[in-house]
Amino acid sequence: MSSFLEYVPGDSMLHRLNPVAKLGAAALFAVACFCSGSLAFLAVLLAAGFLLAASCGMVRQTLGLARAVLAFSLVLAVVQLLTTPAGAQLAPLPWGYIGTGGLLAALTTVVRLVAAAIPLFLVFYATKLNDLTNAAVKVLRVPYRYAFAFTSTVRFIPVFMNDMKGIMEAQTARGVEFDTGGMVKKARLMVPLCVPLLVSSVRKTNSAAIAAEVRGFNLRTVDSGYKGYPLAVRDVAALAACALLVAVSVALGAAG
Repeated sequence: MSSFLEYVPGDSMLHRLNPVAKLGAAALFAVACFCSGSLAFLAVLLAAGFLLAASCGMVRQTLGLARAVLAFSLVLAVVQLLTTPAGAQLAPLPWGYIGTGGLLAALTTVVRLVAAAIPLFLVFYATKLNDLTNAAVKVLRVPYRYAFAFTSTVRFIPVFMNDMKGIMEAQTARGVEFDTGGMVKKARLMVPLCVPLLVSSVRKTNSAAIAAEVRGFNLRTVDSGYKGYPLAVRDVAALAACALLVAVSVALGAAG
């Protein structure tokens, strides 16, 4: 079983795409989600994201991601629902009312955020971070230190999550009950865990920095990597398809 944002080996079409093409196509897909307010179009994009996940055999990871993004987007949806008095009135409020227009806008926000997040996260599940770093340097000419900083941030996310899980298990063995009580109690129990997590994070970051310096981090250039990342026909086709989605999204937005 893979952890959050850890590479999942496979031979799907997404796995075979150029790392830069994957990242560019996912970014264009996300732009298409934000250029249109059509709920039907966004639902199609959401379905396309789940189909892409199914083709890679990552439905379980995608469902977990969708639940996480859904929890965040629901907060925005509630705020939008309470502050957008539009359409037929459903319920009165002291400062306005909840209307059908606000309900539609809130639903659109939820679908948009989930649809935009899926391809971006699938890129990290279907791409080795070393390949993503080296391809960004060789193809996009991004300075190595910036590409390395970005992928290192992604790499440390599952590490810190595992550290947090270990700390919580140690506290649970000492009698701390994280599964009982309301949100306020759980948040209060989580605050003391931030100190050991911060100490562990600083130690790991310092060790990683020393290891990078020992391996000649500052001497790295565009030509240091031996592996090439040429764009194939399938890469151009994927980028063109996502660019077409952006064009359709902009057209629908202009028509609406």
